[in-house]
Amino acid sequence: MHRSRARTRFAAGVLALGLVAAACGDADDTVVTDQVDDAPVTADGPEAEPATDDPATDDAQPAVAGLPPIDANCEELPDTDASTRSFDEAPPMCLEEGAVYTASVTTSAGTITIDLDQTIAPTTVNNFVFLARNNYFDDTVCHRIIQEFVVQCGDPTATGTGGPGYSFPDELPEAGQYEVGSIAMANSGPDTNGSQFFIITGASGTGLPPAYSLFGQVPEADLGVVSEMNAQGSLDPSGVPSSELRIISVEITQS
Repeated sequence: MHRSRARTRFAAGVLALGLVAAACGDADDTVVTDQVDDAPVTADGPEAEPATDDPATDDAQPAVAGLPPIDANCEELPDTDASTRSFDEAPPMCLEEGAVYTASVTTSAGTITIDLDQTIAPTTVNNFVFLARNNYFDDTVCHRIIQEFVVQCGDPTATGTGGPGYSFPDELPEAGQYEVGSIAMANSGPDTNGSQFFIITGASGTGLPPAYSLFGQVPEADLGVVSEMNAQGSLDPSGVPSSELRIISVEITQS
């Protein structure tokens, strides 16, 4: 199986920045535009932390790494390196209640861990885990990187319009909850989530309005890799990377 990491910086002034994503596989290139001031905006809300098991308890579940592919009924399939990138509908809830999920994302810039938080965004985490287990993100390019804002990934077509063939509803955070290293869904409007997600890399990203489903966090120890990712971005709203950032693999661990 497989896995990834990232980094950031930004230009002064007021910038109109859009997080673009397809609502489904054939959606058009709709842009959500937000005005972001050059003044740093800090996250006043509590950091989203995933539920954790107490390692001291006798009934703690052992971690299971490299979860295999699953079908539309949550049934495990034979392990494979092949990627599935088109689905008829959004997946059913396949997460185990009370379990903790992490993603190890291996990229050309390094590897990052994402602590996925199903307590705040169960449907979004379930979707990410489902796609990752089916190797959806493997060998894909992060098509949009703006320094000190976001690294946007999850579109196998690298055009900003690709998706898995379905959409699902928002699970929005409170204002002020985005932090550097936060993982959230890109969208083309309310309830148009698919596969595209972004990693917040700087103050312009933490200042976004709470219009994007927040579902995970890169731990502090891996923020150096986020910085490396960030450094590959543009200094203007075009988001055209200065060099290719590729997701090599994503491995899911359940504990």
